[in-house]
Amino acid sequence: MSCALGFDVGSRIIGVAVGNTITSSARAVATAQVRDGNIEWHVIDALQKTWLPDTFVVGLPLTLDGAEQPASRGARRFATQLRERYGVPVVLIDERHSSQEAARRFAHARSVGLKRRRHADDIDAEAAAVILEHWLLEPPVPATAEPR
Repeated sequence: MSCALGFDVGSRIIGVAVGNTITSSARAVATAQVRDGNIEWHVIDALQKTWLPDTFVVGLPLTLDGAEQPASRGARRFATQLRERYGVPVVLIDERHSSQEAARRFAHARSVGLKRRRHADDIDAEAAAVILEHWLLEPPVPATAEPR
């Protein structure tokens, strides 16, 4: 296994990142819009076709005390759709604090002139990169539908 796609699932935007298991690195690559519950699958289809990932990693939003919340159902539903659509193993991983880390990275990139305010949607893709990096840096465990 060498390539994985990571997802930060939101109610309006799904951030996507690509990662390499050899280098344990990830980078933000795209966002897919969600309108009235309809996902821009053509965006994800194109990324899957381009990168041919061995694994999908989906961030599971949990409360600060680790409990499931309404957004958790959406992430689980999306994970099931990925598995059924592509036949690729899907791992759910605890995504607590990924959005804050992504916002810090975005602020830093803006401060050094690499990003502009108009790139704000990139925060969702950056959050996917954070989620994927956490998974890549964890010791390997069998693919599962439970968060780590």
